[in-house]
Parts: sequence; structure tokens; C-alpha cells
Amino acid sequence: MKDQLKHKIDFKTKPLGSLGQLEDIALQIGLIQQTLTPEITKPTMLVFAADHGLADEGISLFPKDVTWQMVMNLVSGGAAISVFCRQNNMEMKVIDAGVDYDFPVDLPILSCKITRGSRNMRKEPAMTLEECQLAMQKGAEFVKAEAQAGCNTIGFGEVGIGNTSASALLMHRFMNLPIEECTGAGTGFDKEGVIRKAAILREVSEKYNPQTPLEILATFGGLEIAMMVGAFLEGYRQNMILLVDGFIASAAVLTALQFEPDLKSNCVFCHTSNEQGHEKLLKYLDVEPLMNLRMRVGEGTGAAVALPIIQSSLAFLREMASFEEAGVSNKE
Repeated sequence: MKDQLKHKIDFKTKPLGSLGQLEDIALQIGLIQQTLTPEITKPTMLVFAADHGLADEGISLFPKDVTWQMVMNLVSGGAAISVFCRQNNMEMKVIDAGVDYDFPVDLPILSCKITRGSRNMRKEPAMTLEECQLAMQKGAEFVKAEAQAGCNTIGFGEVGIGNTSASALLMHRFMNLPIEECTGAGTGFDKEGVIRKAAILREVSEKYNPQTPLEILATFGGLEIAMMVGAFLEGYRQNMILLVDGFIASAAVLTALQFEPDLKSNCVFCHTSNEQGHEKLLKYLDVEPLMNLRMRVGEGTGAAVALPIIQSSLAFLREMASFEEAGVSNKE
């Protein structure tokens, strides 16, 4: 199949390789779907929301209340991800993985609250192993339901004050990098704020010695990140196109790869976040993201913005004429 796809791409009416990364994406998705005419059906964005106990330690400029307030903004259609999903005809579903707030039952929020936020890692592990496993299982169930409904392309977003800290800790552990290289501004810290944040994360890291990927995720992750890990793994099992957003989503992929190394073949890395650490993470994974727009809002925004680019890559593969079809002379 790879040779057939390469031939089809190379003999379109264009100079060889002149569509750049669009050709790479077309080849990748053609291989995922094992067809010369790949397509995207019912693209869906799952946004997982949860609170983090570590936010009590001042590792974010914003209080935990912003998590539930942002969820309300998401479902009312006012958030960046709401706008981009609407623009690109991408269905968005918001999942309460563990927000420390009781949402009105009539809101379009999928309630799957494992606990009311992860615990304060400065005092105890973020989750028990059982809570972490349950979060992964629930994330998988959401993706399986989308696949059964005919979705073959899924994006993953998140909302959770403190989740850049959890992601930095996971990156630090799985990549064996100094925590300072993984810690960034998050919601907008200045240089001194980032230094204070990194000092707290270093203290947290030195407090524990988890060994297995599950233990590391339970100790340093968050409920929304654990759900995303389970969701990525199930998306791979369902052979879906997996749209990877920014730093938090990439940290979830990094974690999921500890369980299933082949998962990366189904991942389209949509952008380089402006969050410190993300570029290093992408280089470690040896992937080339589609865009760098200096975004760092999270929520799945990079994945939603990249969707039309990905659709363009499949459109040229399906619809663009070959030299023979167009009666255009190819190079000698």
C-alpha cells in the first residue's frame, strides 16, 4: 500500500514533493486507513476537564475556580475551542473528568467525575492506581462510542488549572530531563514565577519513586490527562486518526506510548505550543508538527485549527489530477 500511495502522490500534476507536509499527511492517513482514497468522517473533539490539587500551591496564576468557569464558557460556545470547532464543522463534547464543582444537570456536559480533582502532589500522589485506571478506562469508553457512531478522526483537548505542571512532571520522568527544562509559563508566569513553579515541581518529583508507567501517571498526572491517555490508546485500537494538540495532549501521548509504542503511527501532531518544553517533547518523539502559531491556550485549539489543513491533504490525494489524466507532460 505504501508504494501505491507514494506513486499516486508523486504523479499528481505538480513538481515532486512540492506539496511538502501535505504529502506526508496524505501518506500517513492513507496508510492508517489502508486506502488510496482516505477521508475524514464525523471529526470530533473531546475536551476533558479536571482540577488539580497542586494548584493550591500557587503553581498557576489563576485559582482552581477558573476550571469550572472555563467549562461553562466551553458549553456556552464562547471558548476558543468552541469557536474553532464551530468554524470547522467539528463536533465538540465536554467531559467532566474531575472538576471540583457541581454542574447543572441540564448542561451538555458528559459527567464522569472520578473524584473532585486530583490530590495535592506536594502532600500525596495525584491519584490512586485504581482512580487512574478507572480514568483511563472511561476515556477509552468515550472514544469507542465515537468510533461506533462513525467517527474516524478524533481530537483531544483539556481544561484544568495546574495541568501544565502535571504534564511537565510526566515529561520529566519519561524523558529523564531536568524539571527546569520541562516547566513553562503555563497561564502566564513571568521568569521568576516559572522558577518558583519549577522549584515546587522539583520538590514533588523528589518526594516519590514510582516505577511503572501506570504508577508514574497516577503519581504525577491528572484525571483529565489519565482519561486522555486511555482515549489515545482506544483511538489507536479503533484505528482512528488521532489529532494531537499542544503540550498537555503531547504529554498524554508520551505517556500512552509507554503502554503502546506503535500508537504514534496514528497521531498527527498539529502544532508546536509556545509552552516551554513542548518543542523538546516533539523532538524526542521525532515528529514534525503541522504549524507553529505561538499558541498555548490548550483546549484542543491547535488540533481544531489544523483540521482544514489535514482535510486539504486528503482532498489533493483524492481529487487532484495525475499527469496522465490531465494530459500534462511529466518531467523526463
